[in-house]
Amino acid sequence: MSQYPGVDAEGFIQSLPDQPLQPVFSPLVDELCAMLSRRFPALLDGLYLYGSVARGDARPGTSDLDVTLVLAWAPNPDERQRLEETRQALEARHPEVSKIDFDIGVLSEVLAPDNRYRWGFWLKHQCRCIWGNDLGLRFEPFRPNRTIALALNGDFPQVLEGYAQQLEQSREPLQQQRLQRAAARKALRSANLLRGEQERGWPTTLEEHAQLLSAAEPGMAEYAAFFLKQAYAPQGSVSEFVQRLRAYSALLVGESAQD
Repeated sequence: MSQYPGVDAEGFIQSLPDQPLQPVFSPLVDELCAMLSRRFPALLDGLYLYGSVARGDARPGTSDLDVTLVLAWAPNPDERQRLEETRQALEARHPEVSKIDFDIGVLSEVLAPDNRYRWGFWLKHQCRCIWGNDLGLRFEPFRPNRTIALALNGDFPQVLEGYAQQLEQSREPLQQQRLQRAAARKALRSANLLRGEQERGWPTTLEEHAQLLSAAEPGMAEYAAFFLKQAYAPQGSVSEFVQRLRAYSALLVGESAQD
């Protein structure tokens, strides 16, 4: 067993465990595979789970179902609309998850050499294939390095500002809560950008990302605690959340630029 969290005895980042899904989520995953493969037989190259359901530590009624779709080509507007209708239909029928997210990649982009540290790492270590071609088998295991963190979360200023603007425009409490949860999780995962090049561990859970953030800089501990709470149960005013989100983003930009 490795002395570093998130890596194996040889120093490679751990992949997801090969174990059955939690029984409460199995019917949803089965229906997901059946519906998408039936409605998009040529477009769909592979389906992958990531996040808490994939890891086996999801909370019924609270956790999201996070799905990566690798498509054979970039979907046209009609295909995008049909994918969204399928996602909404599944979400409406399955209250065991708080929402369903589709993360879409196109086969040519996934396999492009320039995307090795983004898509290659993602499929190899963060996902489990549930239908179709398992592209993760094409990649060798990865060791911890900051290049992966940049590939996954280097876009955090744009993404967090996008969440902030959506929150300012939204008037639906349920939608606001979903945006807050998503923004808080992105904020925490972006903390991996503060890692040193010599660090050998790799954070996996939101709690581990919060610990990394707290340890990185003294002033970050408050943000770590705040976003960890918001990631599970949004509370407080939206305006306060947006203010803290923007302040954190600006601070993280400065800190990550120094590394």
